[in-house]
Amino acid sequence: MPNAAKLVAAVGMAILAFFVSGLVMALFEEDTNFGWFVHVNVVLAFFVGWLVIGSRAGRGMVSAVNVGLTAPVVLLFWGIFVQSCNEMVRIAMKNRYDGAFEALVAVFEIGAKWALLSLTLPVWGTLLIGGVIIGFVTELAWRRWR
Repeated sequence: MPNAAKLVAAVGMAILAFFVSGLVMALFEEDTNFGWFVHVNVVLAFFVGWLVIGSRAGRGMVSAVNVGLTAPVVLLFWGIFVQSCNEMVRIAMKNRYDGAFEALVAVFEIGAKWALLSLTLPVWGTLLIGGVIIGFVTELAWRRWR
């Protein structure tokens, strides 16, 4: 059932993903073509905010902090997975893999490389602090607009 808390969480996570995507893009080489990178991350963040944070609103401030710390980790997992699948398909279209299993393994290799690249203080600090703030704001929205 849609409610204000879910909408606040979804929009907050989408805004957070927009800023974190910019931080992540700064980690790559300058001539990298990111294509739909930011758009995909914002849509993923909207759904993570709606499903993870918004659905758990109304359980108190301690739960809001816990969910605020959990949701960015979920977002980063799904973001890396979707983006690495996209990269694997891009490489596969150039016939660089010998078979389907090699392409499937490449998803996890690409994802692991990008996960290690994103292990920086600005990225994780922004994600975790932003997630806690979004958790608090979502809890306040739930209390205000029940």
